[in-house]
Amino acid sequence: MLTQTPSQTVGPFFYDALIALGKPFVPTLVRDGAQGQRILIVGTVLDGDGVPVPDAMIEIWQADTNGYHNHPADPNYAKADPNFSGLGRCDTVNEGCFEFQTVKPGRVEGQAPHVNVRVFSRGMLIHANTRMYFGDEAAANADDAVLSLVPMDRRDTLIATLLPSNGLPTYRFNLVLKGKGETVFFTP
Repeated sequence: MLTQTPSQTVGPFFYDALIALGKPFVPTLVRDGAQGQRILIVGTVLDGDGVPVPDAMIEIWQADTNGYHNHPADPNYAKADPNFSGLGRCDTVNEGCFEFQTVKPGRVEGQAPHVNVRVFSRGMLIHANTRMYFGDEAAANADDAVLSLVPMDRRDTLIATLLPSNGLPTYRFNLVLKGKGETVFFTP
């Protein structure tokens, strides 16, 4: 009688497999001429013990500064900034850290400015989805329908902190995969 093959977790192969594809990591979402305030989003992916995860991949997608997505599924696609892709990927081979250069997104359909985040990592059979909101958008965050569904004592795991900076405004958003301070993840 045949038995079932044991299951396998995902990875760690993101870096090697994606490098083979050519230019898989695109941490800069803006080109010359992009509209809006350029910002940096920085963070670290941490496991349940607080240890950086060096072989994860972070994918973000977001609206442009006017709240339009550069994607044909957006009914306002024709209005989207052609110099802003809205999609970026970054690996965490550097001590679990990631960094994106983007623009601060505009409001979409009454939602607070936010960035959609997807995490791929070893030990995860299915990627994790979350959102990043901006700490300096308290009034907009208070009205966001998605954020209001998150228990008050867990909302801070979705809020990026504006760091002191002499250059581009920089927001820190760490991703904690489990345990104390675990980031709130959503079912797709």
